[in-house]
Parts: sequence; structure tokens; C-alpha cells
Amino acid sequence: MLEYLESLRLVDHHCHGVLGEDLGRTAFEAMLTEAETAGPPGVSMFDTQVGFALRRWCPPVLGLDAHAEPEEYLARRAELGAAEVNRRFLAAAGLDALCVDTGHTPRAILEPPGLGRLAGARAHEIVRLESVAERVAADGVEAAGSPARCGPGSTPRTPWGPSRSPPTGPGWSCRARGRRTRRSAGAAGRLMRAAESGDDPPRVCDEILHRFLVWCAVDAGLPVQFHVGYGDADADLRRGDPLLLIELLRAMDPVPAMLLHNYPFHRNAGYLAQVLPNVHVDAGLATHNLGHRSPALIAELLELAPFGKVLYSSDAFGLAELYHLGALLFRRGLAGFLAGGAEDGAWTARDAERVAGLVASGNARRVYGLE
Repeated sequence: MLEYLESLRLVDHHCHGVLGEDLGRTAFEAMLTEAETAGPPGVSMFDTQVGFALRRWCPPVLGLDAHAEPEEYLARRAELGAAEVNRRFLAAAGLDALCVDTGHTPRAILEPPGLGRLAGARAHEIVRLESVAERVAADGVEAAGSPARCGPGSTPRTPWGPSRSPPTGPGWSCRARGRRTRRSAGAAGRLMRAAESGDDPPRVCDEILHRFLVWCAVDAGLPVQFHVGYGDADADLRRGDPLLLIELLRAMDPVPAMLLHNYPFHRNAGYLAQVLPNVHVDAGLATHNLGHRSPALIAELLELAPFGKVLYSSDAFGLAELYHLGALLFRRGLAGFLAGGAEDGAWTARDAERVAGLVASGNARRVYGLE
């Protein structure tokens, strides 16, 4: 089963750019955590599940033995240079297509076309709704009228301003939850005033405006990605349970809702995928962070989630190693799950291969309408 999965090229339905610069140890370790810093003195991110997974699986791609010491690994990485390191790891991931969320860019990173060239895959942009609103505000487009033009029955063009075309791509990404409200115009006005102040770039952090943006995306009819569960340190994980979205998810139907990450609420996400027809799920970001424990994560996600509604994603950001680790650990975890079921007679080997194809790429192609 593992050999079969390794022969399948993946569609990574949620990922980000990678850094095109060489990194020292401190900067490298900082990219292995969702924390704002790598950790206090004496605590290394190499001494974590993701750190040990990296040392096990990444050194051979750079011509080193597995389990190379961190110093040896980083020296080899510097010797090859960032461009060659990125090329090797993106190629090793075995991707056929990438859906790249371009909204998270705290540092200069490779854009979708560059990622696609390195991976030998088609790269599609997933548009971050908040980024669109922030660009509109920064450009000085009048925001007070936009919410009124994005009500039921409006065209997808109106949220982007009267002279703009809507951003293109197979889907949207949003960190919001909620419902359309008449107070959207006031929230948009506050964003415009923040942009006009010139102190800092405008940033969408108003729950009302988030709700408005979600419904603009729903009106456009393309899949909407929601970041839930494990993620950025500034998020409140207590509110990250996707069950809190259930009324929104119901109201969105039939527009596909893509629940990203989900850990530690992945079983809840699997439940939502079972009971709501428009919900799809993945275990991105958590897969490589759990390292050796990732097969348990994948098995738990698949307890309730229909196999036709589970997608692969890496949520790789910054380090090209995370593309390789995400793909490798996903393949190994899914292969073990499917092979175990076949050995127990729960399904046939032919069924296992068909399901592997669905989760690896087929489900993403169907939901996003990819060629």
C-alpha cells in the first residue's frame, strides 16, 4: 500500500510559500513552531516530534545519512544554498498541483508560480479574503458602499470595488466565522479610516467585517477554506473547535466548506464532514508537527469522515522541508490505515487503492474543479 501511495502524485489543497534565503539555526528552528519565538535558552525545536521527523526523513534528500545531527544538517543546507534546498524538497514531495494561500506573508516568500516550477506541478492561488479587503482599503476604494453591493443576488465582482475584477483562483481562504450583518458598512468604514491614518497597513480584525467577507465568498460560489484548531499562537484555541461553526456551515450549503488543520478537534471535524453535505476536512499542519504520531491523527480523522470528503494538505510555510515531511508522513499514515483495514478484511486491497486515490488527489480535483 505504501508503494502504491508513493506512486500517486498529490494535490496539496492548502499550502504557502517558502523562504528563498539561507537561514541560521535560530531562524531555522523558529520556522518549526507556531510560537512567536523558537523557545527559551536550552530548549531546541529539534527535540520535538517535528524536529526528530525532520532529522529522520530530510537529511537523505540533501545527501546525508538519516538522523544527521542538527549542526551537520544545517551546514549541508547552507552549503547547497536555499534555491537548491527548495528545489530538492519540493520535487521530493511528489505533487501534481498546489493550492497556495497567498494571504500569510510576514516575510518575502516564493509566490505560486515559483513554487509550481520547483515542484513540477500546477500552482493555483487561494485568495485570502482579508487580504483583498485590506488591499481595497489601502488603495482608497470607498468601502462604505461595498457591503450594500454584496447582498443576496449580487455578482461576485462587487466586493472588490466598482472598477475591479474579482481575484481569480479555485477557492477562498478565511480566518472568520459568522453571518452577514447590516453593520458591515460601519466595520468597513473603520477599516478605511485605519488605512487613511497611515500609521500601519490596514488589517482586518473586526468580527463584523469577517462575517461580511465570508458571505461575499459564499455568494461567489467557490469553496471557502476555514482555519480551525491548531495554528498561529495569537489565535484563541478555546474558540477553535469547528463545532462552533455548525450553523454557518449549514447555512453555506451547497457551497463547499473546507475545514483546515482541525487538530486537536479532528474527530469533531470528521463528524461535521459526515453529517453536513458541504463540509470537507484535512489534517494539514498537524501531520508534520505530530511526526511519529501522525498515523494516529490520520486514523482518528477517518473514523467518521467519509473518505470522499478528506483531502491532503501540508500547510507548509517557510521551510521547503515541510512540503516533503507533510507528503511523506501523510502517505505513510494513510498507507498504514488502509493496509491494516485490508489485512483485517474491513475492505479489499482494490478498495484501499481507490480510497488512496480519492484522498491523495481525486477529492481536491472534484471540489475545486481542477483540471
